[in-house]
Amino acid sequence: MSRRQPQAETHFSSRVGWLRAAVMGANDGIVSTASLIVGVAAASSGKDAILVAGVAGLVSGAMSMAAGEYVSVSAQADTEKADLAREKQELTEDYPFEVRELAGIYETRGLTPDLARQVAEQLMNKDALGAHARDELGISEITTARPLQAAFASAVTFSVGAALPLLAVVAAPLGLVVPAVVVATLVSLTSLGIAGAMAGGAGIVHSVTRVVFWGSLAMAITAGVGGLVGAVV
Repeated sequence: MSRRQPQAETHFSSRVGWLRAAVMGANDGIVSTASLIVGVAAASSGKDAILVAGVAGLVSGAMSMAAGEYVSVSAQADTEKADLAREKQELTEDYPFEVRELAGIYETRGLTPDLARQVAEQLMNKDALGAHARDELGISEITTARPLQAAFASAVTFSVGAALPLLAVVAAPLGLVVPAVVVATLVSLTSLGIAGAMAGGAGIVHSVTRVVFWGSLAMAITAGVGGLVGAVV
């Protein structure tokens, strides 16, 4: 009788770094550009002005997203490096205490004191800093900050997302710009929710509902503000 071979498990946590930046970039590109277009259109501007505003929003938004992601994720990376440097120094200064500290962490997770001590010693014999980084600091290969990856993913997906409502402006006559942009945005947000859920292994309905609701709210508020400004001006 043949034994069944273990099947490789599929996990999605390894995608969390670029997926978060990509989804945020695409969502921000769709919502911010569509909201800007709807707000300008509600102020009774011509189609040329709407397109200029949309293109300016795409370019400035993509650059802002890239810079913001790079700076924020770099700050996270700097913090991780500082923690690792501090932990490395502590390992050099008081190695026995670090063994006890790691063993205590394993005890809180359910191991007996003797087994926790054995596990801590064996893991630290192989890679002391790696063991403390993972189990004390919560730093691992999966969660390590990657500034360039986050900046690139955010900028590219922002540009793609922002291009969708702009295409609707180009295709629609002036009198139908707002309805066309709203429909294109809702379709885009729905597609983004589905793609994000599938890439992350999450529930599709909840993901789509969340993305569409907040995107629609942002457009409605911006359109209201644009209408008020247009009425005053």
